[in-house]
Amino acid sequence: MGILLQVDSSKLLTGAANAAQAPENMNLWTLLNKGGWLMYPLYTLFVLAIFFFFERLIAIRKASRIDANFMNIIRDNIISGNVSAARNLSKNTNNPVARMIDKGLQRIGKPIDSIEKSMENVGKLEMYKMERNLNILSLIAGIAPMFGFLGTIIGMIQLFYDINKSGFELQTIANGIYVKMITSGTGLIIGLIAYVFHNFLTTQVDKTGNKMEAASADFLDILQEPTR
Repeated sequence: MGILLQVDSSKLLTGAANAAQAPENMNLWTLLNKGGWLMYPLYTLFVLAIFFFFERLIAIRKASRIDANFMNIIRDNIISGNVSAARNLSKNTNNPVARMIDKGLQRIGKPIDSIEKSMENVGKLEMYKMERNLNILSLIAGIAPMFGFLGTIIGMIQLFYDINKSGFELQTIANGIYVKMITSGTGLIIGLIAYVFHNFLTTQVDKTGNKMEAASADFLDILQEPTR
């Protein structure tokens, strides 16, 4: 009986030791935290990328909403000589095309080249408004991987320092590799996300710019219709 109790006790002790040595449950947050303090600048860059993407996306989509009948109404008013009605419509429509057309309506009576130049200047200003803050996404796309590479260097320095201090142990090596790989991977992922965001928004701006150019060409054609 005493022998059985002794065997059972040894099994319990062995089980407790194995439980103590069992690896901790690893979730995403725990894994990211092993990247060290360099993860905080990367978190900041990620939040900035998300913020500026949605801020620009909302602004660009608002600017690209153009009524399909807008230019038809403008044409009818100009042909009928009701320029004031055309101006009222353009003033009450909040998009880049309407503001560009309104500038053209203000210049009616002047040479076509002068009207076209005025509308082109307004178009450039509207394009600048839409492209504002896109350079921040481009900057994040370049900076985030650099922070990751910096983490690689710091991880290697930490690895060799710990090996020199405490000897060649598996845990020591793992800690240095965690910093190296997690910061590098996170930086590359954030940079890739920011790059995709930047290119997507640039495409949307170009589409709106094409709509503005088409509207400008239509407006100039309308002004020259009576003289044909």
